[in-house]
Amino acid sequence: MVKSKWLLAAILVVTTALILGCAQQQQQPTTTPAPSGEEKVETLYFGAPISLSGKFAEEGKASLEGMKIAAKWINEHGGIKVGDVTYKIEIKAYDDESKKENVQSLIERLATVDKVKFILAPYSSGLTLAAAPIAEKYQVLLNSHGGASDYIFEQGYYYVVQTLSPASRYQTGFLDMVKAIDPEAKRLALVYEDGEFSRAVHEAAREYAKQLGFEIVYEKTYPAGATDLSPILNELKAANPDVLIGGGHFADGQLLAKQLAELKIDLKAMSILVAPTIPSFYEALGNKAEGIAGPAQWEVGVKYSPEVAEKLGIEWYGPTQEEFLNAYKEATGEEPPYQAAEAAAAVLSYAKAIEKAQSLDPAKVREAMNDLEFMSVYGVWKIDPETGKQVGHEMVIIQWQNGEKKIVWPESAANAEPCYPMPTWDEKEGGATCGS
Repeated sequence: MVKSKWLLAAILVVTTALILGCAQQQQQPTTTPAPSGEEKVETLYFGAPISLSGKFAEEGKASLEGMKIAAKWINEHGGIKVGDVTYKIEIKAYDDESKKENVQSLIERLATVDKVKFILAPYSSGLTLAAAPIAEKYQVLLNSHGGASDYIFEQGYYYVVQTLSPASRYQTGFLDMVKAIDPEAKRLALVYEDGEFSRAVHEAAREYAKQLGFEIVYEKTYPAGATDLSPILNELKAANPDVLIGGGHFADGQLLAKQLAELKIDLKAMSILVAPTIPSFYEALGNKAEGIAGPAQWEVGVKYSPEVAEKLGIEWYGPTQEEFLNAYKEATGEEPPYQAAEAAAAVLSYAKAIEKAQSLDPAKVREAMNDLEFMSVYGVWKIDPETGKQVGHEMVIIQWQNGEKKIVWPESAANAEPCYPMPTWDEKEGGATCGS
């Protein structure tokens, strides 16, 4: 009996050692030996606490797929060369379950246990904000591909950079477009949800509009979950604006458009957050959606390409639009949402910066990012050196035309001309569209 116990204990010890050995082997970069005089090939891990379950699961899954597509493209196109070593990228992803406490523990695990130096932030501003101080503590780079809030980059973090456009730039492109088409457009109204994201967007847009010469003739917020905006919109109608920006999320944005139609409040142009970018917006509103615009980080159909980059004097890096679309469809059977494109761009920015720095030291790579500029499937990548905030990427402006979502701004990404002024509500009731 005693011998049996000793035998069982010995088996457990050996089994545990084997398991731990395998785990440690997975955590360490792997090296492929090369003949003397030839470069070595090693694996470089990019960490990703990402929402594969919970409220951000759909966005998280799309983001992870974009990361994998970018990593595969880099690996198939020579990897990352640092000295005599070629690094092949692998994404080490953990499900954060859309929870802040999980994000923080996973960042710590990636930095201390997995020894990962380059981390792709979780999806959403809230989760990215939770991740930032942990990354800063361990001096590992954190690249935000899904956290738009300007607040993240106003905390003095050095190791946190941004790939997507910040909230403060969401409506600026639309205002630029209107002014480019109609310099005489003056009267601007703002009607938006009283939430952190939409407030940040519209407060920045208000100040930018004033710089462009717009007059703010009406501004009002409404609470989250509002079901009737008619009292606000009746006041808006009396102010007689030319242009409207507003909204917050899908439900309220759709309600805003619906009640503008019901009250026959005609505008030359309007841009609503989030809602118009989703196909079900047109499905719900039908012809009423014609001419309504909205900002998006990226859309299928953008015209970013090596040829466009060459005209702008910027280097192109990464898969083409066609290659990216095909890879995503092959993996998922669907077209990629913007979350996939922005996450892919974050991976590409790390690769370019590491090669530029010729180092895996996060501080040196962060320094290399300060004057890094390139174009990818997602558009231009360039940060403000002091804050790490994205300044190169432009939001694209989409507009519903003839029942299709078209990209109308900026010109470098557009696949259609802006429809301006948009048809009146009476014209739309008569069947008018942006192409008729």
